Amino acid sequence: MFGSQLVNEQATWEEIKAVLDVMESGRWTSVWAYDHFIPPWHRTDEIMEHELLPTLEGWSLLASCAAVTEKLKLGILVSGNTYRNPALMAKMAATIDVVSHGRVILGIGAGWNVREHEAYGWEFPSMRERSDRLEEACELIRLLFHSEDRVDFNGQYYKLKQAAFAPRQGGDNPIPIMVGGTGEKRTLKTLAMYGDIMNVIASPARVRHLNQVLEGHCEKVGRDPSEIQRTLHVPIRIIRDEEKAKKARGENDWAMMGSPQYVIDRIADFRECGITEFTPQIRPQLPEVYQELDEEVFSAFD
Repeated sequence: MFGSQLVNEQATWEEIKAVLDVMESGRWTSVWAYDHFIPPWHRTDEIMEHELLPTLEGWSLLASCAAVTEKLKLGILVSGNTYRNPALMAKMAATIDVVSHGRVILGIGAGWNVREHEAYGWEFPSMRERSDRLEEACELIRLLFHSEDRVDFNGQYYKLKQAAFAPRQGGDNPIPIMVGGTGEKRTLKTLAMYGDIMNVIASPARVRHLNQVLEGHCEKVGRDPSEIQRTLHVPIRIIRDEEKAKKARGENDWAMMGSPQYVIDRIADFRECGITEFTPQIRPQLPEVYQELDEEVFSAFD
């Protein structure tokens, strides 16, 4: 029920390993890395000084996490589709899934960081094209995960010719596909057609609305909406000083930042909306912070 997206920047492997040890021994259920190559702190093409901060690559980091954990589900929250050929990404996920004995979730989104694309030489298409590419990529990945034979695919952007896909760990339980984002016309439609897990940043009221939109798309494509898990990426943080907590929350009273009881109550609000997994980024990324949340907040849901 409770996961965490790791902070990839300014973090050593030793620091991350210390956090993973706490997660493995506690109530945590999943761990995620982000898919960025520089700290994702701005949305423009401006060249910024913070780009020089050391930032670990997400899929390599996830493979390392797989090797030192046994129970935690593993995923990228979420992979930028424009950074890799989706068949390659599917193969990467399948490899880590084999190593981890079936614990991988493949998270994918359209991609948004324009500066990152420019810095590393990737094209940054229009939002419409990125949405088209995401839909096609999800269709291709689902075919690879669910097919027991070679796969042919002749899309506008991606093509496969008699592609074999082995080894695979899943068997009767293929790797789930998480589609990240709240786009009502395209992203949630892609999720309804090809995804297994929704991941959004939203208030409880907004989650309810997005659930209705998703259910509408599912009806149109003949999908049972109960097959799609609902997950949330909103900060969780214990802040014992109420004035500081109010300042941190700003206008978002639904943000899960405050006293332990305040956080517990907000989690309960989201659970009533159908959220079954929480995937916040925990800052500061320290073992004692993770332990505190486990003992003072997550224990309320035992």
